[in-house]
Amino acid sequence: MRFRDHLDEKMKAEGFRTAFEEEKRLLELGLAIADARERRGMTQRELAQKCGVTQQQLSKIENGINCNLLTFIKASSALGLDLTVSA
Repeated sequence: MRFRDHLDEKMKAEGFRTAFEEEKRLLELGLAIADARERRGMTQRELAQKCGVTQQQLSKIENGINCNLLTFIKASSALGLDLTVSA
């Protein structure tokens, strides 16, 4: 079975699909922060210092690992980005 076929089968389960979409959104947010940081020519260490978190915390945010909303907000603010929540 190909991966895509396996994923399509798993996505039929509501619980799996919900968890998958949540993780996907976290990763997309992290990638957006990493992209904005790189476009500004900043290192993770520089951005971490600017927003008052450790470089390790910022790395976790950019990689979608153990994400903390407050760290997202700090990093976004330090980059001049807006986080928008919509329904």
